Amino acid sequence: MHLTELIKQRLQALEPQALSLQDDSALHVGHAGNQGSGHFSLSISSAHFSGKSQVMRHRLVYEQLADLIPNKIHALSINAIAPQEL
Repeated sequence: MHLTELIKQRLQALEPQALSLQDDSALHVGHAGNQGSGHFSLSISSAHFSGKSQVMRHRLVYEQLADLIPNKIHALSINAIAPQEL
């Protein structure tokens, strides 16, 4: 399974109403500290984020991907919103 699909599959635990994942790895070839793992931009909307701070929202995302960081995911930009914020 491709890493992008694995990330999307893991994030299904947050029951997203909208999910967009972009692989930005090609933009970061040769980036200092990158051992060949990917750079991603994530935009996700989930009811699980309602009433939570941005820090707590990011933690919910990181919990789903913890074993992939930093070996497979080097950098992850997250835009996490609750459905009522769309």
